[in-house]
Amino acid sequence: MTVYSFAITLLALLAAAGAGYKMSELVIHIRTFGDEDIYRFETDAGTLVREDVERLSREEAQIESPFGYQLRGWFFPAQRDEGKAVVLVHGVTSSLIGSLKYMYLFRRRGFHVLAYDHRRHGLSGGSSTTFGFYEKYDLKACIDWLLSRCGQNCRIGVLGESMGAATALQHAAIDRRAAFYIADCSYSDLTAELKYRLKEDFRMPPFPMLQLASLFAWLRSGFRFRFSHVSPVRDVADVETPVLFIHGDEDRYIPKEMTLQLYGAKKGFKRLHLMRGADHAQSLRTNREEYDCVVGTFLAELGLAEPADSPDISSLQLTPPSPVNT
Repeated sequence: MTVYSFAITLLALLAAAGAGYKMSELVIHIRTFGDEDIYRFETDAGTLVREDVERLSREEAQIESPFGYQLRGWFFPAQRDEGKAVVLVHGVTSSLIGSLKYMYLFRRRGFHVLAYDHRRHGLSGGSSTTFGFYEKYDLKACIDWLLSRCGQNCRIGVLGESMGAATALQHAAIDRRAAFYIADCSYSDLTAELKYRLKEDFRMPPFPMLQLASLFAWLRSGFRFRFSHVSPVRDVADVETPVLFIHGDEDRYIPKEMTLQLYGAKKGFKRLHLMRGADHAQSLRTNREEYDCVVGTFLAELGLAEPADSPDISSLQLTPPSPVNT
């Protein structure tokens, strides 16, 4: 090899390494938004009324993460204790404010509600975002807190949106105490989702960017997104807890085929609803009544709510086509 070709090769390697480091930064230190921004977004979307939230009785919760920081939580007690509660798990870049739009689905059915901030989001501690790798243990700590607050016999469910849904499914593989999960627009595998985003956003092939970014993420945070560190589709295959999968059929950020993969991998009690005309994390906004009906019917099947009136719930038991690789 000539000096010239060696120099070109070295520069190419350094450029690739620099790009990989930058991508790892975008993953583990993804931009997050404050409460005021999220309130504004949800208000503009018509999914949340701040005054309604502020009128409710709530308790501030400081939940200890097993990794040494605190998680901010808001606990909304039910008007009458019926021995059931739900944890709301928000998506990436958001905070607990972004999950409050789902609260009414459960409060009207007698549930206590706990919403909390992921690590490195909102007012919680933590130095990196790991898309469920560490977050699933924080969710486990939230279940611990709820059982302590509401009693060991409380039946607890989890609703997660996007990264929150993926975190919930990963949590289901390590903690059998939840009575149900509702996973709204989860990715099936983080590596597959990042490959998809590289293709859609940057028109870039995954190699070698993904490998280098994963290496830097591991060196910086102990988490890598290759080698199945974050793979809800793997985890859900061993989950016996009932799961309702929801996904917008026009989702352009996490394709609906990922939820179809998750549904296909899940054994036992499972339900699926594809919301017509909904983009990413917009199913509730697209059709609030239908969403409420789908959730109510699922809870009624589990004996956790009264049977819901529904003109058409056939899509709850949809058999999906063969999964599409992304």
